[in-house]
Amino acid sequence: MTNHEEPPDVRPLALAWVGRHLEAGERVIRTEVLHGGITAEMRKLTISIPGGDTRDLVLRTFVGVEQAQDWLEREAGALAVLPGTGVPAPALVAVDPTATHCEYPSLLMTHLPGRPVLDDEGLDRRLPLLARRLAAIHALRPAKRPREYVALTTADTVVVPEGADAAAWAAAAEVIRKPPPPRPGRFLHRDFQPGNVLFDVSPSASAEVRITGVVDWAAASWGPADLDVAHCSAVLALLHGPAWGLRFPEAYEEAGGELAADADERLYWLVRDGLASSEEVEPVARAWRSAGRTDLTTRTVEERLDAYVTALMKASG
Repeated sequence: MTNHEEPPDVRPLALAWVGRHLEAGERVIRTEVLHGGITAEMRKLTISIPGGDTRDLVLRTFVGVEQAQDWLEREAGALAVLPGTGVPAPALVAVDPTATHCEYPSLLMTHLPGRPVLDDEGLDRRLPLLARRLAAIHALRPAKRPREYVALTTADTVVVPEGADAAAWAAAAEVIRKPPPPRPGRFLHRDFQPGNVLFDVSPSASAEVRITGVVDWAAASWGPADLDVAHCSAVLALLHGPAWGLRFPEAYEEAGGELAADADERLYWLVRDGLASSEEVEPVARAWRSAGRTDLTTRTVEERLDAYVTALMKASG
């Protein structure tokens, strides 16, 4: 690539905007599409530094997404308060939430090492790390709180999988017809799950596994810790099997996190996020397949969701 060539895959206005936020003498020399996301385009940008070295940034772009401004403002706000907290998160470089400068709403941030691990192998070692990291996020008390959480799923928007346990799903829907139980507010990631956690993966089976980053803070919110735990539990159930989703709340408490003491209150949050998953099974399964989990057909994920929701209701009754 010569100095005058533009790297592929980055729209011209966005590329110019990125360039205005680079240091003198730096330029974008390579781009790489990052797979696995559902709502945003993600690209790693390799930046040449005078003297021959390089560094990487990440460009996050929302195309045709109604909530883009809200999500990017939430993410920028979260990334602004996380430095110095011990939570490994990208550093904010720039944000254009209203597409004033770029073709579409965009955010530019630093690139973190590591990668998401979606494989079943080694999950027993990663689960406690996920729980500890989430408990640490919930322990943060930022000077400026993010906005209150939003839960869009209702009993009437739930999509019951074909062949599901109708009685269990009907009972689950009744659970979330009730008002949310009052719980203390905490700093929430709101989409904390294996796809948004980066691991330093060593080829050695005996090497220590560690988390190198937590990404995708676009839904950062203030609300009950139970909601974040419920979301991670539901994703674990769909990605790795219902038993893993059922195990996560216990792992979270073992890591020092606090959940509702009342069983009915716990059930409310777990069921709410399990049912919310029913509305996006197909795009989630498609994203996981593109990330290498070719075994996760839409039908497989639907069956796991049914088994998970059914297990939650059986445990409650």
